[in-house]
Amino acid sequence: MPHLNLDKLRAAKLETSPFEYAIVPGFLGAETISQVNATFPPLNSGGSFPIESLKTEMAIKDVIEELDSAEFEAVVEELFNVDLSGRPKMYSLRGYTRAKDGQIHTDSKDKIITVLLYLNENWTQPGGRLRLLKETKNVDDFAAEVPPDNGTLLVFKRSESSWHGHHPFEGPRRSLQMNWMTSEGSRGWHRVRHSITATFKKLRAE
Repeated sequence: MPHLNLDKLRAAKLETSPFEYAIVPGFLGAETISQVNATFPPLNSGGSFPIESLKTEMAIKDVIEELDSAEFEAVVEELFNVDLSGRPKMYSLRGYTRAKDGQIHTDSKDKIITVLLYLNENWTQPGGRLRLLKETKNVDDFAAEVPPDNGTLLVFKRSESSWHGHHPFEGPRRSLQMNWMTSEGSRGWHRVRHSITATFKKLRAE
């Protein structure tokens, strides 16, 4: 694949404590990150945005097409020993993090697998680094910290113990999230919510 380094994902170690996850630095190469950032949509407010309005020339669309492939799904299935066949997928983009973001949570129960792909270059800020937590309410008691840059990939299986969050940061912070969902209805509800939120933010900016 031109963008995704599936060999790195195949070679990744599946961590099982405190929940199942894998971290893959450099899952996207430097050239891809440069292309993505050069054509990234102007998301200058917080929250998640649907991908339906992305333009053809935006490099992130090519990355999404590869994430949507059977090859990527097969590697994730093997790594997590989970059957994802027929499960709907949901995508969303983030371009800006607010000071209130990063609160500790596990992800909603209608998500099976969460994929986070970080699109920033050389993250130097102390805040905004996602932490995979050992307990529910202490962001400083963590099993792993994920710098949100240079094509790093985080994949984890949602569970009652999949707590994660980060210290506050406000400013540009680009990422792509993909989820395999339990049902089409769940995906539809999330997409409508994201769409309404994005439209409201656009209207406020005008």
